[in-house]
Amino acid sequence: MNLESILFTQGFGSRRQCRALINDARVSIGGTLCTDADADFPTDDASFCFSVDGVVWPYRERAYLLLNKPAGYECSRDPQHHLSVFSLLPPQFAERGVQCVGRLDQDTTGLLLLSDDGKFVHMFTSPKRKVPKVYAATTRHAIDDAQLSALRNGVLLHGESKPVAAVAADARGEHTLALTVMEGKYHQVKRMIAAAGNRCEALHRERVGGLALPATLAPGAWQWLDETDLGSLRSG
Repeated sequence: MNLESILFTQGFGSRRQCRALINDARVSIGGTLCTDADADFPTDDASFCFSVDGVVWPYRERAYLLLNKPAGYECSRDPQHHLSVFSLLPPQFAERGVQCVGRLDQDTTGLLLLSDDGKFVHMFTSPKRKVPKVYAATTRHAIDDAQLSALRNGVLLHGESKPVAAVAADARGEHTLALTVMEGKYHQVKRMIAAAGNRCEALHRERVGGLALPATLAPGAWQWLDETDLGSLRSG
């Protein structure tokens, strides 16, 4: 693939803007400046990367990202009351059409997937896929066995015709529980906890499928997902 096309597919602007970056000697390959926009490079090599203004970028045909979402951010390009999660990412990702894989409420923290692969987004948002999601919830009132039993057996949410049950519900402390759900209904976990007779004060997503949020990833930070990560997602 020629260098202009590489930059274009990776979200560095229009073809004219990408060619200008190259002509202005702002793009390097393997540490060497390249000013030939038509020069071809082996993008099928998984190790291929390039630099723009000294910042190294790996070439990825599709973007698969994991963000440790902090509180106070909306999963929208057009947020209404808070900042957008996309403000935490380099602008190249928005340019190439990366979108959130499902949504987390603005006050919910933790693991958020993003991608520009439509099939991937559908796979992990479709209720038919039954992808388990694990949340850690902090509650206002002490958790008791009756609440845990209600969550496991199913609670009726307002506006729903059938009870919704957690795959697993386990106390981690007097005011903390881990809840595993398959669906992604609106405010589902908070509504389930309320229906069980308590109130959710804080919510953090720890895992999607078999992929856990890395302990080393700081709130607001993001990372690429590699093939091992994608395999873990599908194995969950």
